[in-house]
Amino acid sequence: MRTTLRWAAVLPVAALTLAGCGGGGESADDGLTLSFANSYSQDHPHTRCGIDVVAEKVEKADVGMTVDTFPDSQLGDNTETFASVMSGDIDMDVQGSAALGSTYEPIGVFDAAYAFDDADHLFDFFDSDASETIKKDFEKATGAKILDVWYFGDRHFTANKPIRKPADLDGLRMRFPDSPIYLENAKALGAEATTVAFEEVYLALQQGTADGQENPIPTIHSDSFDEVQSHISLTSHQIGSQMIVVSGKTWQKLSAEQQEALQKAVSETRARNRECIEKAEAEIVKEWKANGTIEIVDDVDVEAFRSKARDYFQKNLDGDSLELYQAFQEAR
Repeated sequence: MRTTLRWAAVLPVAALTLAGCGGGGESADDGLTLSFANSYSQDHPHTRCGIDVVAEKVEKADVGMTVDTFPDSQLGDNTETFASVMSGDIDMDVQGSAALGSTYEPIGVFDAAYAFDDADHLFDFFDSDASETIKKDFEKATGAKILDVWYFGDRHFTANKPIRKPADLDGLRMRFPDSPIYLENAKALGAEATTVAFEEVYLALQQGTADGQENPIPTIHSDSFDEVQSHISLTSHQIGSQMIVVSGKTWQKLSAEQQEALQKAVSETRARNRECIEKAEAEIVKEWKANGTIEIVDDVDVEAFRSKARDYFQKNLDGDSLELYQAFQEAR
């Protein structure tokens, strides 16, 4: 009921089609309509080169199924939507691995510092036989199925000084998201974490209650953190991953032909989505260099950060989480 009320309030134009927006509902022409949510804006690569592309591909497949897309948290905050996917009120969602880790802890390790060397490493592992166990265990624990993983971009540090080596973090209050794996990342990298709501990061940096933060380049640019920070240090300490999840209840309602079409649409979109992310990064860096907006520190001792982080996680993870982190390294 809570989700339905939110939809009705936020999406009055779509009110007549709500019956087909959740749990694999029937649309007006008796075709199957799936709701696909994300928390990103209309111009974010995960929207224009992500969920919108999936919708286009499914429509072209002509299998009696369409996808309605709901970006910009229209179906609920990022912390709410996966619960709606598990219940079947939302059919599909784009969710960060760390956020999913609040429901099934081991999946959060995908967002551990230096878990992967780059996006190719991330994709190679996800496509390998070694990843099947974590996918099946996640589905068993949550009732939701992971269709694929998309690249979110490398996360880097910003501050009002260069950060070239772990010791440069000494004395800095670095903003990290308030989730277990991100706070572990802070410890692994040698940072003093301060947790600030994302919506308040700009003000915290401006007022000095936080000395720095870490995010992918497009996020740093779109949220204007480059206005209140003088340096971005290219640590690439996290290869951001976003899981494309579908409600198990929805998946079971699809015919084999529809399942195949949906899986194909999501997986084929991965490369285009990554291309969009990397193109946006390159354009932003070019703009920064041309305008002198923020100093780009590209002589970071990445190996020093990587060694420190991987040593930390080898000593501090255990059980399924440690096994998964080790499996990442074996897939390099």
